[in-house]
Amino acid sequence: MLKIYDTLTRGKTELVPIEPGHVRMYVCGMTVYDHCHLGHARVFVVFDMVVRYLRACGLRVTYVRNITDIDDKIITRAREAGETITRLTDRFIAAMDEDAAALGAQPPDCAPRATHHISEIIRMISTLIERGHAYRAGNGDVYYRVRSWPAYGRLSNRSLDDLLVGARVETGEAKDDPLDFVLWKAARPGEPSWDAPFGAGRPGWHIECSAMAIHCLGSHFDIHGGGMDLTFPHHENEIAQSEAATGCHFANIWMHNGFVRINGEKMAKSLGNFLTIRDLLAEFDGEVLRYLLLASHYRSPLNYDRAALVQAQEALTRLYQALREVPEGSAGPVAQADPEELRFRAAMDDDFNTPTALAVLFEVAHAIHRAREAGDLVEVARRGALLRRLGGMIGLLERPPQEFLQGGAADREAIEALVAARDAARRARQWARSDELRDELKARGVIVEDSAAGTVWRRA
Repeated sequence: MLKIYDTLTRGKTELVPIEPGHVRMYVCGMTVYDHCHLGHARVFVVFDMVVRYLRACGLRVTYVRNITDIDDKIITRAREAGETITRLTDRFIAAMDEDAAALGAQPPDCAPRATHHISEIIRMISTLIERGHAYRAGNGDVYYRVRSWPAYGRLSNRSLDDLLVGARVETGEAKDDPLDFVLWKAARPGEPSWDAPFGAGRPGWHIECSAMAIHCLGSHFDIHGGGMDLTFPHHENEIAQSEAATGCHFANIWMHNGFVRINGEKMAKSLGNFLTIRDLLAEFDGEVLRYLLLASHYRSPLNYDRAALVQAQEALTRLYQALREVPEGSAGPVAQADPEELRFRAAMDDDFNTPTALAVLFEVAHAIHRAREAGDLVEVARRGALLRRLGGMIGLLERPPQEFLQGGAADREAIEALVAARDAARRARQWARSDELRDELKARGVIVEDSAAGTVWRRA
């Protein structure tokens, strides 16, 4: 029984797919005008973990993560860069895909782009106008009439009166009520636009996700996810416009991952602490960053500092060391679930409690070491297979151990030669020379470990 915390009901609810055995999930993706940052990394990893675990439970999953490729920031950035909007967005979409892959995030089943679904957006806006939930203002923009939807504010737990206190009308807006939000922006000189029955223009941000989600998954689906910062107004607006247009309950469960802070502060370019995924990947393996993001519960705030990433590297290294020299696929079929697997699944079934699940992985790793010390190679293989299987359910430990432990292969030949020379010196009892070679390897950031099975090395 898998239970997930639902932001709308403010409690854990059992996942019961609308279509038995098939979970349909939509996650709000990126606005592609810059490289992805650490907050985006959390979205990639959290919802990839959700998909992987659901599939490990035998469920079919249709995972949709959209791309916003038309937006005020995109238009401004393209103008500043002196390139077309399509070229700019294509460039950053490619970079986004590379970053997500480096974090071990599998591609979504569908990655719709807003500009490819203009006809669906126009149809939805037309329906909202016909039903009295939207109107064309004097400036040509089309707005959603918030007061036409009595349930507005349920997701973010806000009343219309509370919202009105902070509402304001920006310069150039002509809406009837400060609470109303834009669905369609009238065409402006030098900006892309599309023809529509209510006037040429381009979509507002909120309507894009409703149209794409319904196109890909239908009017009613299982899970809608995204960062906690999207709860209001974006997801609140999605519910209002989607349910008003279709007459259907939009999403059964609303999942939101927590905020990311940098050294205790909000991440912002103005504070000089804005970290892109690429900044971090320049120094750390992508799987280390993934481990860090899974080491905290997805709903909890995550405070990043470099020490935390170093600790994540050390922890992941210990897991891979347990798997070193464990033959893959040698344990045979699993007759029944191990107690560790039952605890792992119990943790994951409780709103994807990855910190507890990771603790179980270390229990299994310790069992591998004990079996190895006892010379029980059958138990080593069995436990090794279990560790790989459980890690794979959340996207960890899927590489050969030496690939992770030894890092990049740029200087592998030189390191192997030094290790071989040191082994030769040890066999000849040339201890001073052996120590010199160990120091040289250490200076290269390499740790040498001697065992009965021979000498192995890894990156420090």
